[in-house]
Amino acid sequence: MAKTVKGRVGWAVVKKLLRAIPIIGPVFTVGFAGQDIKKKGLVPGAVHVGLDVIPVVGTAKNVVEIVTGDWIPDKAPKLSQPDSKSTTAPNKERGQARLPDL
Repeated sequence: MAKTVKGRVGWAVVKKLLRAIPIIGPVFTVGFAGQDIKKKGLVPGAVHVGLDVIPVVGTAKNVVEIVTGDWIPDKAPKLSQPDSKSTTAPNKERGQARLPDL
C-alpha cells in the first residue's frame, strides 16, 4: 500500500512540474532579457527574447541552435579607443617616448 501511495504522489508531482515548464522557461528568459539585449543589441536581442518566450517556438529554436549555432549573432565587440596618455606618444618636452604612470 505504501509503494502505491508513493508512486501516485510522485507521479502527481511530476505531472505538475511538467505542466509548469512552459511557464518557468519564459520567466527565466525574461529574467535574462537584459543580458541578451546587451549582448546582441536592442532589436536583435528583443527578437531573440521574443522567440524564446513563446513556449513551443522557443524550444524548437533552442534545439535547432544546439546543432546549427546562434541564429541571431552577438554584436561585434567594440575596439578600444586610444587614450590621450598613450605609452607610444612622444614626449613634447624631450622628444622621447613617455613612460606609463605607476
